[in-house]
Amino acid sequence: MELLMARRHVHSDDIRDLFSRAMSDMYRAEVPQYGMLLELVADVNTEALRADSNMRAKLERSGEIDRLSIERHGAIRLGTAQEVVDIRRVFAVMGMYPVRYYDLSMAGVPVHSTAFRPIAEEALRRNPFRVFTSLLRPDLIEDPALRTQAAAILARRRIFAPHVLDLVRVFEAEGALTQQEADEFVREALETFRWHSNATVDLATYRALQGAHRLIADIVSFKGPHINHLTPRTLDIDAVQAGMPRRGIAPKAVIEGRPRRNCPILLRQTSFKALEEPIVFRRGVDEGAAGTHTARFGEFEQRGAALTVKGRTLYDELLASARRNVQTGTADWNGPAYNAELSARFQSFPDVWAELRSRRFSFFRYSASAAGLASSCRGARAPTVDELIASGFLKFDPIVYEDFLPVSAAGIFQSNLGNGEQKNYAERSNWAQFETALGAELNDELELYAQAEIASLEQALKQLGYAQLASA
Repeated sequence: MELLMARRHVHSDDIRDLFSRAMSDMYRAEVPQYGMLLELVADVNTEALRADSNMRAKLERSGEIDRLSIERHGAIRLGTAQEVVDIRRVFAVMGMYPVRYYDLSMAGVPVHSTAFRPIAEEALRRNPFRVFTSLLRPDLIEDPALRTQAAAILARRRIFAPHVLDLVRVFEAEGALTQQEADEFVREALETFRWHSNATVDLATYRALQGAHRLIADIVSFKGPHINHLTPRTLDIDAVQAGMPRRGIAPKAVIEGRPRRNCPILLRQTSFKALEEPIVFRRGVDEGAAGTHTARFGEFEQRGAALTVKGRTLYDELLASARRNVQTGTADWNGPAYNAELSARFQSFPDVWAELRSRRFSFFRYSASAAGLASSCRGARAPTVDELIASGFLKFDPIVYEDFLPVSAAGIFQSNLGNGEQKNYAERSNWAQFETALGAELNDELELYAQAEIASLEQALKQLGYAQLASA
């Protein structure tokens, strides 16, 4: 019994925290500009909190302020079903689970994806580390011979060291790792995400893969799925966008997502151009030949409220209408014109928290106020939730959006591939194919937000002495 307890003293949340911090240190060493990004974000966040006491109070009430400085998301690209199964098992050791299906073929990117992240409220507060994980769609490689060649190359590689999977099996059997095992796991698993400048293909093969799509070359030509960006969270992405040039960093033309608003919703993202990094090819007549590869970049994000189906439907309609009216993704794209069009379109989206709640456009976390807890007045008639809010007994704060947007993700990818990389795949969503490759079902993010909202409301009502409302 004592031995069993000793084996279970390292929680998955702690392993995830160790791993995300180690990943950040590694990426900072590999991409020096990432360190500059962290400094810029820290400065912007400090100023935003100083200037807006209400925002600070809300972040403190929801527990988000504690996680702000450690919050990161990364992205990787995998090549085979076996790789995505192994990555699922590795992330499970860190308390991270696949949430939602993303079809990026709609934007000319030959992958489909999910995001591995924690899903429990306490786990998200501890460290909301996320990894946007894409899987190559071989069916979107048009040349049959190249498709076969890519599959053969990927079949020969193993992205994890054997000891990593040994430790995964220990976790699966025992339910936890010891501290020594956790340290070994983090150290060795990190190698999978490290940049390796030696390609596993010759120059001719690399050029053929790149001709099909730059992401195909990035996925197939290397030892493993190097982390291609690591993203800190900012409270004011417009300030970050404006601040990048002052620090010698060239940002992409526009911020992906909705325009600036009083009430932040969903997700906004921006990035700097991908690095051009030296690589060495192997085998064939070009063995030892030098070249360059462009894949890794820096990114920032600003997260807002999670939207309901109703809110998301309107959001998608407005974003799509703006993108139709101003052609995106072209060399002569007029960024200011697009921003003006986007702002005009989103005038019809409510920008007051009370209205977003009353119209059921967004998810909220409820809490009993100090006045409500202090009140001993219980009338003969139980009040409604709206009446409790109006009396100041019940507070509501937006639930932060923990996931991603396919259009924004594709926009970031495309902006770092070069202006000529414009593919026109027909949209071919294949959720079932992805789940089959994964070997597990994907979690529904809307269900997770709804459960969090309901649980918070029930808890708050019970604290106020209105359990009958909570069970209604």
